[in-house]
Amino acid sequence: MNRRRSSSSKRSARDSRRVSPSRASGRLRLIGGDYRRRQLPVLERPGLRPTPDRIRETLFNWLAFELAGAHVLDLYAGTGALGLEALSRGAAQALFVETDSDVAASLSTNIATLGANGHVQRQTAMAFLAGPVTPFDIVFLDPPFRQGHAVDACQALEEHGWLSEEALIYLEIERESVPQVPANWQLHREVRAGDGIGRLYRRQRAA
Repeated sequence: MNRRRSSSSKRSARDSRRVSPSRASGRLRLIGGDYRRRQLPVLERPGLRPTPDRIRETLFNWLAFELAGAHVLDLYAGTGALGLEALSRGAAQALFVETDSDVAASLSTNIATLGANGHVQRQTAMAFLAGPVTPFDIVFLDPPFRQGHAVDACQALEEHGWLSEEALIYLEIERESVPQVPANWQLHREVRAGDGIGRLYRRQRAA
């Protein structure tokens, strides 16, 4: 996931041309770690829901002793709020998966601005999960609400080998949903906010 400086500079310049100031109309504030209080431009899109500050603060308090050196996957990345926060707080590297080309370009630019060890894969989540596998220690799974993505993504993560032996998986879904996750994912923590609910699972070795 590391990039040479010259490649990053060229990519940043290209991405900056693609994401005009008029389209980058939102702001993302990182709330802890090395990049604390940094504010980054983000695009506004229907259904693009950056995890609220209060929920992020709660989640990363739960993860405080798990982040150092972790390899992180931010699936359905959107603004990349969760993966960027993880990098700020000590994760070794993060891979962001995002299908919207403009949103992905904006996120790539923000990663370069921070000088963070992250990479954006412009692909649908399920196409990515069908590809070559690298296990991750922490996975953020925040699919669009009410579109039925969560079940298939959870199963693919488990069945295709994307999770380290005791990986942590944060799943954010609509509040009325009953989560269907693999049997060896143990619910660790839960937080409610507005019409969403966040659940943190710890993977147990499958029987």
